[in-house]
Amino acid sequence: MTTVPEQRADYRIDDLARAAGTTVRNVRAYQDRGLLPAADRRGRANVYQREHLERLRLIAQLLDRGHTLAGIKELLDAWESGRGLGGVLGLVAEVTAPWTDEAAERISREALVASFHGVEDHRAIADAVRLGVLQPEPPLVDPAEAAQFLVPSPGLLAVAVELHELGVPLPAIVAHLEELRGDIDHLARRFVEFSAIHVFVRYAGHQLDNAEAAEAIGTVRRLRPLAQSVVDAELARAMRVEATKLLDAAVTGPLRDLVQHELGGGADSGGPAGGTPGDGRRGGSGQGDGGPDSGGGQGLADT
Repeated sequence: MTTVPEQRADYRIDDLARAAGTTVRNVRAYQDRGLLPAADRRGRANVYQREHLERLRLIAQLLDRGHTLAGIKELLDAWESGRGLGGVLGLVAEVTAPWTDEAAERISREALVASFHGVEDHRAIADAVRLGVLQPEPPLVDPAEAAQFLVPSPGLLAVAVELHELGVPLPAIVAHLEELRGDIDHLARRFVEFSAIHVFVRYAGHQLDNAEAAEAIGTVRRLRPLAQSVVDAELARAMRVEATKLLDAAVTGPLRDLVQHELGGGADSGGPAGGTPGDGRRGGSGQGDGGPDSGGGQGLADT
């Protein structure tokens, strides 16, 4: 919403409405409902101050978040009673703000298609819009007709480009992202539930004042990098384990003993503990290990 910068402290009702990005009718309606303080009377004119403008902007912010006018009246009454609305709104803004420093970028359809070697897959573009990887501009235009897209996460799009470069079909990339979203959503729920039980429980059951809200905002800021660090470390560990299992299962023939020796006897636990120390083969794999074919067949069965 674009607003007109204010140049003065006093407003007539037309100027106030314009500066707040609303209408004179709305200003009067808010006054009638008790959401906006009365104007100062100067002669035959009503004059509004900066606090009226700030109140109108706050009302617009709350409406955008889905609050009703009746609900806003209750919140404003609580605020005027000193019960911390400003701090709570700050906490809401902190939680709902992007949890990444990655800056969105724009890309033309021509550049997008060129990134995928000239492949213009309308279904893949529609799927990318559905998943939020791309956002057509202007927003309501049909993705098939959009000449430009907003890319909220350029890094995520870059992953798709790289996978396509490696030969992965676009439908497979889309399907993999959808599956991954479910896993990540579950992980995020676990983090939030853990934080609610062990960290934020002290804020529950009572009205937050501004000091408590500020403390909660600081806690959210501290938790963000902690969650990311845990995910990075655990993903790196799990990727090593799974990649090692795949390598162990895939190599057959004369090189199998060499590979298993380099893997330390097995990949089950992500390290050398999977077999007997000094033994070049996985523990128990000697049974039926009569040659390259039988050795190759043992790989995934043992994992």
